[in-house]
Amino acid sequence: MNYKSLNKKAPSTSFKEAVIKGIAPDKGLYFPETITPLPASFFENIDSLSYEAIALEAIKQFVSPDIPEDVLKTIISETLSFDFPIVKINDKVSTLELFHGPTMAFKDVGARFMARCLGYFNQHNTEEVTVLVATSGDTGGAVAHGFLGVKGVNVVILYPSGKVSDIQEKQLTTLKQNITALEVDGVFDDCQDMVKRAFLDEELTNKMQLTSANSINVARWLPQMFYFFFAYKQLHKTHKNIVYSVPSGNFGNICAGMMAQQLGLPIHHFVAANNENNVVTEYLITKLYQPKPSVQTISNAMDVGNPSNFIRIQEIYKNNFEALKSNLSSYSFSDDQTREALKELYTDFKYIADPHGAVGYLGCKSYLKDNNDAHCVFLETAHPTKFLNVVEEIIPEKIELPSQIEAVMDHEKTAIPIAHYDELKAVLLNTLS
Repeated sequence: MNYKSLNKKAPSTSFKEAVIKGIAPDKGLYFPETITPLPASFFENIDSLSYEAIALEAIKQFVSPDIPEDVLKTIISETLSFDFPIVKINDKVSTLELFHGPTMAFKDVGARFMARCLGYFNQHNTEEVTVLVATSGDTGGAVAHGFLGVKGVNVVILYPSGKVSDIQEKQLTTLKQNITALEVDGVFDDCQDMVKRAFLDEELTNKMQLTSANSINVARWLPQMFYFFFAYKQLHKTHKNIVYSVPSGNFGNICAGMMAQQLGLPIHHFVAANNENNVVTEYLITKLYQPKPSVQTISNAMDVGNPSNFIRIQEIYKNNFEALKSNLSSYSFSDDQTREALKELYTDFKYIADPHGAVGYLGCKSYLKDNNDAHCVFLETAHPTKFLNVVEEIIPEKIELPSQIEAVMDHEKTAIPIAHYDELKAVLLNTLS
């Protein structure tokens, strides 16, 4: 498989080079040159396949020949070491729980898969790779845990000070070893802008190999297809017209779902559930794509004013607005609506969601108003204990901390405060070069 740059000014490259570079020389995102649908027999026999076998078939074409199949099987086995249960909310709505991994967030799958790919590519390399990543919440912890101790790989994580939850901060600032956390005086977009600027800085790129573990990296982004296959396996016998409502920030997760659909997975429709950062919701109304500064909300991992992966979504639909709109609906919800959804899920269905899952649930409700023949699955992307300050104000119940969370709570935070790009550059040059 070769990968092209969506800026169309760089030569195509292999999966290996796309993973190591993270972003193309012309600063475009990498995208597969071809997508070959899976045979009908795969979907007919999906009930007899394990999750690992399903994931292998889904991802194989995108990593071949750079990762041999026996190595890929091991990577997948180590990545998928936890469950992905569907929980029924009511006859029309289910949730796919993606928080059963080590950092209790959906990003565990992509981070673990990418870390193992990069570890394989780097096993005989004497030069170190620096993974540079911005986080609005869960990415940081998942990447830190996924890459912890990986030989030849240093990780630098930028996060906005005071704008991630206490538990999220603990997960990305307490591991040490090859993980460096930078606490940025600003918002997520400032962190992301610094990361993008570093990739453009030849003084840095001439001295070190930089790559990204945000969903702009193909090895972080593509494995997120797996969830949609797993949900289909659990639901297809009892439900038709399966729709996914995806809490959307940088749009990597929903874009991966669209890739699964391109492979032939029977997905009826997608819903991008936005908080008040509603660039895509507005785009589908106006046809004008206008990034804007991010707004802080209680669903902080979605506080993105310029979603990086939307260009990949446009590529999937060949930049045809009507084709995209026929397969994607988008709704935006306020913090007050999110709180009401958390309360409703608990009171009416005895389900404790996190704020992002609550936004996904609201997306389901909005879509089903006019599409009553569908079954809508919202992605529950993080465990509610990661947002205790929000959830416990609404839920009259003490939520017990899972072992994955308890394990980091007493650890000491280690983070370097920065406010400007020059400080990031100094950290990279002085401590990691």
